[in-house]
Amino acid sequence: MKKNTSPGEGSDPIKPNIDSNPAYLNRELSLLAFNRRVLAQAEQRHIPLLERLRYLCIVSNNLDEFFEVRIASLLANSHTEDGSQVIDPPLLTEAFKLTSTECHDIVARQYAILNKEVLPQLSANGVHLLRHKDRNEAQRAWVKSYFEHEIRPLLTPIGLDPAHPFPQVLNKSLNFIVEMAGKDAFGREATIAIVKAPRVLPRVIRLPDALSPNGISFCLLSSIIHAHINDLFSGRHILSYYQFRVTRNSDLWVDEEEVKNLRQALQSELQSRQFGVAVRLEIAQNCPPHLSTFLLNQFSIAPNRMYAVDGPVNLVRLSEMIDQTTLPNLRFPTFTPGLPSHLLSEDIFTLLKRKDVLLHHPFQSFQPVIDFIRSAAHDPLVVAIRQTIYRAGMNSDLIESLILAAQLGKEVTVVVELMARFDEEANINWADRLERAGAHVVYGVVGLKTHAKLALVIRREIINGGKDDTNGLCFYAHLGTGNYHPNTTKLYTDFGLLTANQKLAIEVNEVFIHLTSLTKPKKMDHLWLAPFALQKELIRAIRNEAEIARQGRPARIVAKMNALLDESVIKALYAASADGVKIELIIRGACALRPGVTGLSDNISVRSIIGRFLEHTRIYYFRNNLQHDVYLASADWMNRNLFRRVEVAFPILDKALKKRVINEGLTPYLKDNVNAWELSSDGNWTKRKKGPRSAAFSAQQHLMSLLGASSETS
Repeated sequence: MKKNTSPGEGSDPIKPNIDSNPAYLNRELSLLAFNRRVLAQAEQRHIPLLERLRYLCIVSNNLDEFFEVRIASLLANSHTEDGSQVIDPPLLTEAFKLTSTECHDIVARQYAILNKEVLPQLSANGVHLLRHKDRNEAQRAWVKSYFEHEIRPLLTPIGLDPAHPFPQVLNKSLNFIVEMAGKDAFGREATIAIVKAPRVLPRVIRLPDALSPNGISFCLLSSIIHAHINDLFSGRHILSYYQFRVTRNSDLWVDEEEVKNLRQALQSELQSRQFGVAVRLEIAQNCPPHLSTFLLNQFSIAPNRMYAVDGPVNLVRLSEMIDQTTLPNLRFPTFTPGLPSHLLSEDIFTLLKRKDVLLHHPFQSFQPVIDFIRSAAHDPLVVAIRQTIYRAGMNSDLIESLILAAQLGKEVTVVVELMARFDEEANINWADRLERAGAHVVYGVVGLKTHAKLALVIRREIINGGKDDTNGLCFYAHLGTGNYHPNTTKLYTDFGLLTANQKLAIEVNEVFIHLTSLTKPKKMDHLWLAPFALQKELIRAIRNEAEIARQGRPARIVAKMNALLDESVIKALYAASADGVKIELIIRGACALRPGVTGLSDNISVRSIIGRFLEHTRIYYFRNNLQHDVYLASADWMNRNLFRRVEVAFPILDKALKKRVINEGLTPYLKDNVNAWELSSDGNWTKRKKGPRSAAFSAQQHLMSLLGASSETS
């Protein structure tokens, strides 16, 4: 299999992202600015301590992916396989300089918050992360016993010499470099050893409650190994030892035009992810230069991609500490999603015949969507179920229902996206189980990711009624902005529509026919399907608002999404702004559009909401002469979504539900003065502050109150 020499799916064309074009903001810096905003949550003293720690973990996880994908992509695209340059060296140098400075600043601030604020305050509240010097004699005895029985048997210390070369180091794994004096057992000089911590070992160990009279006590695996590393090298004098972690290029690539079976090829490629090109070195802050230089040379990493940290090299693993701490006062108050009462009292298919159902997650439960598929699996009138799967997790009641439906003899077709980054293995496993149950499993379209969120149930029913009763097929659909994942539906904001509108549902069926047959999709009146029509329809809708503005009538666009990076859409928005269209954008993450520039984007404002839940909804609103067109979508306004993925934007046709999307998904977020950040023309984000006479208003808190467990909203 040949190596990947082109941008991965996670990387839009590189040069525009690092160009100095003043009309656009730098993509990489915009991504890092998002992490600055998340990091700011960890500094908020009104947020419970364990949640502040969670925000620190989220930033670490985001930075891991930033290096695994974005920085790795810049490195991979600096040269092609024949050695020719893809990006001009000055541009590439400037890109690395800018991102390196910002990343180092973020990491330094992150560890400062951890060490000076979060951990001391957790300790004051009875949650202790104990270093060796903090442990009393009884705790040290327990830790030593734990090391001897649970850790040491699994460690393989490797002294480096010609017969013991530097070992393979897994992506993002915990390792130690050890410097020794004296001679080994064979009388030879061997000064450096490597100790790898197996991934089967927990990174956070909770001490028995009997040894924690002042609350809950934890030890890090790294701290335990540090304290007993001498026991691994009997007869040697240990001079020093330091933990380190290497991040590698994790973008998978298979030649989809050459392989005969994508699933088999991807299974092989997954093994190589752990040993991709090294892109970052994290190491203990007190590691001396000669050892850090040795590691940099070993992994061929430039010095500006080394991060010397004051604490554990992998903050993500501190989430294990959060999971094992059951102190309600240190967490956000428990929230129970709402469940509209009529969904409990009425058969789902009977209800949908009467009206559409709009669900706003996580404020409303995702359970009705699971029940929709489960009911279809058991319903004798249902003849077929079709579903897209992008991310579903390792455990999914929804997919279990699809498996049951196939076993019961229904026609089940599942489009499983095998290339969903970091969910590939889970999706391969689901594809295998679905196939063994008798479902038709396809992997989308070669070269495109299937990112649309669609489910379809086809039911044979009596149609018309009266003496002319006939049997016919009725279509029921679910269309969403987010994944069918049991965990993210509780943490991400998304909309989902359950509908028996036959015009919409039949078009959903056409999308599935397109994905399975690979035929050109039919022209659709309602759905905007990428990569065929979505970008064109977006540009058309934007230009339509511009035309309305040129005629002197009010024109307005409001859009909410995760990222705005596509150049064609940004140009259309700039042109519409120049024509007088009021444009309000709610962008959670990266935004290349530069708002508020005189003569370019005077009428455009951009804000971002960072709160308890991850904002994930994609909403497109166009005033359109008071038609108030509202679309929900799986797609952000990025090149990859519009041209290199299968995506669907769908209209909300019911006037009451359209009003709900506006009043729940847009208006509160434009009003928010608690969790809102505003983007200025210079690319800087500023936290929105409420005025002296205005009341504090949080969109997420408002929606929790409006739609929580006592709500009757449908």
